Amino acid sequence: MLQVQNIEKYYGSRNNVTKALDRVSFDVEAGEFLAIMGASGSGKTTLLNCISTIDAVSAGKILLDGVSVTDLSESELARFRRERLGFVFQDYNLLDTLTIEENIGLALALNHEDPGTVQSRVRETAGKLGITDVLEKFPCQVSGGQKQRAACARAVVAGQSLLLADEPTGALDSRASKNLLEIMTAMNRDMGATILMVTHDAYSASYAGRVLFLKDGRVFNELLRGDRGRPVFYHEILDVLAAMGGDISDVI
Repeated sequence: MLQVQNIEKYYGSRNNVTKALDRVSFDVEAGEFLAIMGASGSGKTTLLNCISTIDAVSAGKILLDGVSVTDLSESELARFRRERLGFVFQDYNLLDTLTIEENIGLALALNHEDPGTVQSRVRETAGKLGITDVLEKFPCQVSGGQKQRAACARAVVAGQSLLLADEPTGALDSRASKNLLEIMTAMNRDMGATILMVTHDAYSASYAGRVLFLKDGRVFNELLRGDRGRPVFYHEILDVLAAMGGDISDVI
């Protein structure tokens, strides 16, 4: 589904250039749950920004479903983000003046979908995530967990190819973090959502099926979970982080 081909990203002027990404390449299969880890300054957020088309690569190509996002115009990029990419944010990013139903269906409405189609798709997605009973309520009237589910429903309701999450548990307590990670796991397992999550947290990464480690803008290592349980995978992630050197507290 996603192909990242030898991408490079430079910042700064000619006399003071920083290379944030150095020939990074990897593929993501449809239905995969991939976590990307690395210490601060490793390039993981820059990588996500390039994949999400928020930032442009300096060299290399990124293809999603065979479409080269590096070659799209600004107007094409805006439509591409709405139709092909879903986003999960730390703070839900729901609009307070819209109902939960209207929040979930916002991208569909912006694409001028038929109102009947919008309603049916929103209700189908909400049903899968267990929030049908709060669709008529406003964000201030529902719990944090229901807001999380609404945000996740919005990220996949339009049939988006790829769900992107940048430190989705960073502002949450341990209980809320576990709840969100279990929701994302269910979306991956039961709804076939393809997820790419950037995280500094080994516990969060252990929910993924594969972890890619970045160091100094390059791919340092990767781990496949396979049939191993999450606790075992968690400790393997910690071992790789230790092998990367530096203070593990920077990345967990």
